Amino acid sequence: MKARSTPWIGAALALAVVVGTPGAWAATPATGTNGASANDTAATAGVLPPAQHMGDIAYVSGGIGSDQSAAFKAAMPRYPLSLEFAQHSADGNEYLADVPVKIADMHGNPLLSTRTRGPFMLVSIPDGRYIVTASHDGNTERRTVDIGKTTRAHETFVWPM
Repeated sequence: MKARSTPWIGAALALAVVVGTPGAWAATPATGTNGASANDTAATAGVLPPAQHMGDIAYVSGGIGSDQSAAFKAAMPRYPLSLEFAQHSADGNEYLADVPVKIADMHGNPLLSTRTRGPFMLVSIPDGRYIVTASHDGNTERRTVDIGKTTRAHETFVWPM
């Protein structure tokens, strides 16, 4: 017997889950049959993952795969700070994930310390001046960024191979 494909069933099921339990998937990651969480599935479908919080800072990180990468690039103008991580290679730049990132105020007081879940990090942060550091293969880069009501910052960290 030949199996038939019915794509509308998957779409209807996804709609029922989203409509039936608003916000529940963000609070409690469910796992699918392949072990991926609902958050991972949503992230790869071209939407941003749920925001993480540390003090006054909210951030999202990811961008693995073309759909999620496009979602992060489209969302960049809505965030005061956007960060991008790559490594230069013979073939050009290759995106990086699992990059340690720290944000501190100008006095060196730590405000955020995390690792990226992909090559992009979008950060909602109060107006001010900050020091952003990111590391890869033992090399640390440091940038000073100014965030204001009309000032946004985009920093691209690219490490040599």
